[in-house]
Amino acid sequence: MKIAFVGKGGSGKTTLAALFARHMVETGRPVLAIDADINQHLAAALGAPAEEATLPPLGEHLPAIKEYLRGDNPRIASAAEMVKTTPPGRGSRLLRVVEENPVYAACVRPVGGVRLAATGAFTEADLGVACYHSKVGAVELLLNHLVDGPGEYVVVDMTAGADSFASGLFTRFDRTVLVCEPTLRSVGVYRQYASYARDYGVALSVVGNKVEDAADVDFLREHVGADLLTWVSRSAYVRRAERGTVGPLAELEPANRAVLARLAEAVDTTAQDWDRFTRYAHEFHRRNAAAWANERAGTDLTRQIDPDFVLGPSALSAPVAG
Repeated sequence: MKIAFVGKGGSGKTTLAALFARHMVETGRPVLAIDADINQHLAAALGAPAEEATLPPLGEHLPAIKEYLRGDNPRIASAAEMVKTTPPGRGSRLLRVVEENPVYAACVRPVGGVRLAATGAFTEADLGVACYHSKVGAVELLLNHLVDGPGEYVVVDMTAGADSFASGLFTRFDRTVLVCEPTLRSVGVYRQYASYARDYGVALSVVGNKVEDAADVDFLREHVGADLLTWVSRSAYVRRAERGTVGPLAELEPANRAVLARLAEAVDTTAQDWDRFTRYAHEFHRRNAAAWANERAGTDLTRQIDPDFVLGPSALSAPVAG
């Protein structure tokens, strides 16, 4: 299952993404976590000390990632012609959640017991000339080529607000978790996200955060309705973690630990639709090709689409480059 955590800035989405990833690992599930937020805080939320919170950025390894994923796909003439939306086809190399490969060797590190990759923070060279989406292109490319089997999980901490709708990245997940405070600004982000996601069949769950009393729950129910899955109460454990002391997960308040179990249950009962995943991968590749990528590459990149290839477990048996 691929799970995205989204929400208003400051809503607690990174904190909840970290808690959920740790909960899944502690309950014996294989997890790959990805920090795709412009503000790189997931490593710290997982418990990495400041000197260890910077990971090898995926973006710095993008040429090598493209070359590896291209494999011997005859529709892709060179890695230079691959863009963030390039879909896999016969001959492409596919990724599993748990395996040994050059991409993971270069970019994935264990942090707080969780295997973590990160887009990388903005550098001085990026200021004024680069956008957020230039950083998450590697994440979109990885998700396009990743086959997560039953009982495997990819947890992605997304950028704040609805920025992911500027690309097709929002369709790359089996379930999207929107973290929502009981405030008008936070439910405003929910409304924006839900309105965009509705037309694409995005499975959306809302988890309330910083809930203090029944009035907060009533407020969320009034504005979010049936999308409200559960809620996290004010937490002394989280306050300590935000000050740099990330304790064992057993110290999390029982009611809040139960929230993680409820969220895991919702994720596990979500049906994976590989046909839909592949269809939207093709659709957004066509859109990007027409909007900018064909001109940049000097060729028609829609030829990269393999119409007879569907990403999913069955594709793992297809021949790929050695």
